[in-house]
Amino acid sequence: MQHGGFAMNKSDLIEAVASELESSKADAGKMIEAVIAAISDGLKSEDKVAISGFGTFTKKKRAARVGMNPATKQPIQIKESTTCSFKPSQHLKDDLHHPIAELVS
Repeated sequence: MQHGGFAMNKSDLIEAVASELESSKADAGKMIEAVIAAISDGLKSEDKVAISGFGTFTKKKRAARVGMNPATKQPIQIKESTTCSFKPSQHLKDDLHHPIAELVS
């Protein structure tokens, strides 16, 4: 797992879960896939998925708008779309602001 300015990718997450649960990477991968599928399905059927102590995923509509083609500088019409956002819980925010050494001691 990489630290310090690198993004944790799916393989890193699977490795971390496997290590934490002392399970195989295959089993951890299935667990991660199940969580991602559940969040995705939840957003498809509801407007948000809240995970206590972690945060809330929210489905948002982006209105149609006029943008600019960067190559030609000509205006283009951008269609309405649906996206999602994530708002971390206060607990997660607090964890991010405290170094691990403080949490252990």
